[in-house]
Amino acid sequence: MKRILLCGIVWWGLTAIGVAEDEVQLETVPPVVVKTVPAAGAADVDPALGEIQVTFSKDMADKSWSWSTVSKESFPTTNGDIQYLDDKRTCVLPVKLEPGKTYALWLNSNKFKNFKDADGRPAVPYLLVFRTKK
Repeated sequence: MKRILLCGIVWWGLTAIGVAEDEVQLETVPPVVVKTVPAAGAADVDPALGEIQVTFSKDMADKSWSWSTVSKESFPTTNGDIQYLDDKRTCVLPVKLEPGKTYALWLNSNKFKNFKDADGRPAVPYLLVFRTKK
């Protein structure tokens, strides 16, 4: 039963982003978030952390990103220029975090889709939420 449910979720997810079953190939599917620093759901992030990093499954288009707000209050104060690391997959957002605060931001969203792979495919939206230590 679990295998059938998992297959159904994967099929629904791929069709929801416009990929047919017979078209699933690594080169043609949209990029997805594979890692964030801090990790999603972390409740003990050091407020001295000076940057948020997101790593995607594919090489990304340079100077193209959508760090989007959930709310003005939950978006971190930025502190410098956004850039991709030399690996072309990790985007860095310099920030100034406050102690004891919950942050929430979208990496792409339904409205903003500028995180794109090198071929112009938008990344699947990802909600990053974390809390800093007091």
